[in-house]
Amino acid sequence: MWISIPFCFLYLVALVGNVLLLVIVRTEQNLHEPQFYLLAMLALTDLGLSLSTMPSVLAIFWFDVHRIDLDACLTQMFFIHTLSSVESGVLVAMAFDRLVAICAPLNYTRILTHYTVACLSGATLIRGATLLAPLPFFLRTFSFCGANILSHSYCYYPDMLKLACGDVTFSSVYGLVCVLCTFAVDVIFILVSYMKILGTVMKLGIQDRNWKSLQTCACHLCTVLVFYLPLISLAVLHRYTQETSPILYTTMSNAYLLMTPLLNPVVYSLKSRQIQAALRKRFWAQRVVAGE
Repeated sequence: MWISIPFCFLYLVALVGNVLLLVIVRTEQNLHEPQFYLLAMLALTDLGLSLSTMPSVLAIFWFDVHRIDLDACLTQMFFIHTLSSVESGVLVAMAFDRLVAICAPLNYTRILTHYTVACLSGATLIRGATLLAPLPFFLRTFSFCGANILSHSYCYYPDMLKLACGDVTFSSVYGLVCVLCTFAVDVIFILVSYMKILGTVMKLGIQDRNWKSLQTCACHLCTVLVFYLPLISLAVLHRYTQETSPILYTTMSNAYLLMTPLLNPVVYSLKSRQIQAALRKRFWAQRVVAGE
């Protein structure tokens, strides 16, 4: 029971932080810009990830529930993988936003319109749902024999595939193709975007204004590292290691789906001046009302 206290606290912080970001972007007129609309999309995705995993994680700690129905498990798995793909796509859209803002600032308002942001957000959702919709159906065709003990406190496709009886070659290859078509492509685009950004800043010379432009990418870079490092580590563990400590699996899996929703609001609250200003404005407004 004692370990449920920090888990519950971290989940609450993640939920409150992302809800607060959504409220601030919605209510503050000066944040109605493409950059912050994408941030709101990121917060909404993080909320979905937290709500997808929180019930099963806390059920283990609070109610000692160590069993899950197959259909519920497949549903949870679909939402976890789809929302992870959506988050990766949103990070690509945010990299594109920074690329246009630094490399083509005069065309920023023409290229990054509200319609463009809506199309980018919709495309990430459609891509994730379309590519990952077959995964539950693949697993539904298998029988599950043996101990049927998952390595994580939630349902994860490679983990479930290990428990399936029968030839899982096609399902495993399809899962790898999904990873390559989503996360691998996204990482390449983000790397190319930042190479172009860095090249543009260097070409313009070392000036305070140029370095300040580059510093606006700090929040996005931190978010990219927080999301991709646990994701890549967990994928490598499942694909290339056979005898791994359960503690390592548990640590990496929880870091993958808990730390990202938790740290994203913290990163933007500490690094983004506009978000800081909006938080201070809301905080002081509440203090004034309370004082009255």
